[in-house]
Amino acid sequence: MELKLNKKRTCTIGFAFFGILLLWQVYDSWCPTFLTELFGKAFYGGDASSNHEQVQYLVGIVMALDNLAALILLPIFGRLSDRTHTRIGKRMPYILVGTFVSAAAFPFIPVLFHYNNMVGTITLMAITVCFMMMYRNPAVSLMPDVTPKPLRSSANGIINIMGYLGGACATVLGIFFVLSTYLGTKEGSQSSWQYHNIWAIELPFLIASVLMVISALFLFFKIDENRIEEEMKEEMAYGESLAEVEEKVEAEGPMSAANKRMLILILAAEFFWFMADNGINTFMGNYTIYYLGASTSSNMINTIIGGLGSVIGFAIGGMVAAKIGRKWSVCTGLGISLLSYINWIVLTFTVLKGAAGSGSFPVSIWVIWFVKGIGMSLVHVNSFPMVVELCSSDKIGRFTGYYYAASMAAQTITPVALGTLLLHPDINFGYLPVYASVCMVVSLAVFLLIKNVKVNKVKIARGFEAFNTED
Repeated sequence: MELKLNKKRTCTIGFAFFGILLLWQVYDSWCPTFLTELFGKAFYGGDASSNHEQVQYLVGIVMALDNLAALILLPIFGRLSDRTHTRIGKRMPYILVGTFVSAAAFPFIPVLFHYNNMVGTITLMAITVCFMMMYRNPAVSLMPDVTPKPLRSSANGIINIMGYLGGACATVLGIFFVLSTYLGTKEGSQSSWQYHNIWAIELPFLIASVLMVISALFLFFKIDENRIEEEMKEEMAYGESLAEVEEKVEAEGPMSAANKRMLILILAAEFFWFMADNGINTFMGNYTIYYLGASTSSNMINTIIGGLGSVIGFAIGGMVAAKIGRKWSVCTGLGISLLSYINWIVLTFTVLKGAAGSGSFPVSIWVIWFVKGIGMSLVHVNSFPMVVELCSSDKIGRFTGYYYAASMAAQTITPVALGTLLLHPDINFGYLPVYASVCMVVSLAVFLLIKNVKVNKVKIARGFEAFNTED
């Protein structure tokens, strides 16, 4: 049998991930700075410009609580969607409800920040995160639901490219509506936010919500879950026989000891690479504003450049895995990312030492972010398929929950850990790459313990043959 990746359908499913990363990019780019400003005023009687590092542990705690909710909810919604059967499918009900509630709540976060309502801002952040978890697990599970196991790295690359297009849209929005301009135009000594132009911070959130709803509706009208599942039965069964696992996956009964060990090692390594990557991403906006003294638009350009590197990695990730296997593809990505962090460390304590507070954003960091984007995309495009490779088709939501539980556990801990480190008088934002490097070394060491599983070559349609345009 020849397996064909239906690229048209995969791109359509990718609209779900487009909406996810669109919202998360706006959330991660703006909310930590909102919290820094609110805590600075609440606890120090002024703005955060002189107390930014002292409040980072509080920022980290709030960001971690959001992720703690995700850690609990992702596996729950994964299991629930596995067991759900409706005329619109098992994933779609959760996608639609999660989308509309989170999209309704999200635009009110900057409104409450604008009026200095700390409790309201944090509450709306929590509501958005909780309902995004209802959306996220089922949306991500759609791809492995309808894609045979040997094709999932390539399909995941397409899905992630769609997601990064969403992230790029959010970043472009941020460049046009710049947070630092809003924060830098305070009137009077009381830092009265209500007198500023609220649309400078409201429009990115509002536009992100509208685009997320449009992407979810497009997905709903184009993907008939039940029909596709019936059509794909034969190919899914054939793909099951070609899984890259130590021992055959059984639909019934417990996992084999070898497969369970493989799962635990993947999740442990994933935990540490998210400790690294999410740690620096959470504080990169504050690094730009408070350490370099630069405009947030510089960091948003940095995000776009990193996204371009990621798109390259996603595009080639499936091909690399076909040549050297998923394990060594992930190890290569981790190694590239680690080298990027090490270069950042060297630059920080040599060339960039005088850049702190200069008001400029060094071009060398853009280069580092581009290379890191390639590395981490090789990791992400192959690691998720490795996890869902270890389960049968009726447990995809559950194992997707495991994958995201590991990432959310890291994202719960790393903001608090890094924010607490920043309390030390000798540690500042310049130590971000040091923290990331330590976590990445541990991740790579753990992943190297995974057994490299070699499988028989499967005939996969390539070139124009691979463009199956049937719905």
